[in-house]
Amino acid sequence: MLQNIPRKIFDLGHIPHLPVYDIIPHMEKSNTISAWLKPTRLRLLVQWGFLAFCLFLGVQFGLFVQHYESFGATPSYIRPPGVEGFLPIGALVSLKYWLTSGRIDPIHPAALVLFLTFLALALLTRKSFCSWICPVGTLEESFWKLGKRLFGRNFKVWQWLDIPLRGVKYLLLAFFLKLILLDMPAAALQGFLAAPYWAVADVKMLHFFTSLSALSLGVIGLLALLSLFFKNAWCRYLCPYGALLGLFSYLSPLRITRDQHQCIDCGKCSTVCPALLEVHRKRQVLSPECTGCLTCVSHCPAPGALDMKVVWWRQPLPGWVFGLVVLAIFAGGVGSGMLSGHWETSLTHQDFQRLIPLAQRLGH
Repeated sequence: MLQNIPRKIFDLGHIPHLPVYDIIPHMEKSNTISAWLKPTRLRLLVQWGFLAFCLFLGVQFGLFVQHYESFGATPSYIRPPGVEGFLPIGALVSLKYWLTSGRIDPIHPAALVLFLTFLALALLTRKSFCSWICPVGTLEESFWKLGKRLFGRNFKVWQWLDIPLRGVKYLLLAFFLKLILLDMPAAALQGFLAAPYWAVADVKMLHFFTSLSALSLGVIGLLALLSLFFKNAWCRYLCPYGALLGLFSYLSPLRITRDQHQCIDCGKCSTVCPALLEVHRKRQVLSPECTGCLTCVSHCPAPGALDMKVVWWRQPLPGWVFGLVVLAIFAGGVGSGMLSGHWETSLTHQDFQRLIPLAQRLGH
């Protein structure tokens, strides 16, 4: 007789007026791993570690540029190739050049290596770049969490407005893809990659951040303000990079999967989802907005109800393993670039001496 009674009758979460979640503290699904390997903590560690590393690279690159701008009056520093990760448009040009010519641009090879690495991350681990690695994503998340503390909640854009606004990032992506992949002829590709402007594109990027105009500062300030009220305003509505990775993530074999027999329909997964997805209504989360942050999985109170799974494998992938896979893919991509000789720029000391002092005048 008992086996015919629905399982959910025995779930404490379905007893009316019983404050189960107020009595029982939230626990991670695995108590056998050390606390620092829990997915929420591991992701925070990875996020802020990458942000700190990006700041370190920025400072090192700034000192490298300053040496040449001062004509050797300041100490010399090694140029960090990792700063080329902030050149996505140039990396897209490099990608087309590589596909059409079979050669990798020697001026900023790390830009293409990192771009391909992030695409590989999306293909294998969904938009994990956005929630585990991207420094902008880390800052955005800290802003909306701060806003929630200040105002007691985050706000939602009306659905009739949210849907077309989310389309803006895809329009921006379509513009760049058409401009570069479709409209740019081979001669223009070679001309761009051989131009002095491309050689100092990283320096121009540095100058953008160190010499912000009033307009740029205002736009950044507005986006930061919006992020206090709305979760991931930039990522959700305007980032073309995230739009591209989201499209690639459709092919990922890893998906957040809900077991309908274990689920207690509490809806907590949807409440905490930073991408505002209705996780509790889905069997598998296929949305390009899903970043693989595992927030829903970490907050699910029903063991076995929500997990990250490989589509052809019944066993769930532990959150800490997912995080390590993300790091392994990133390290593998960068390591492959280094070992293949496509990491360091071909520009020489003499090239830097000649070009860096002229960087601010190039492109005007």
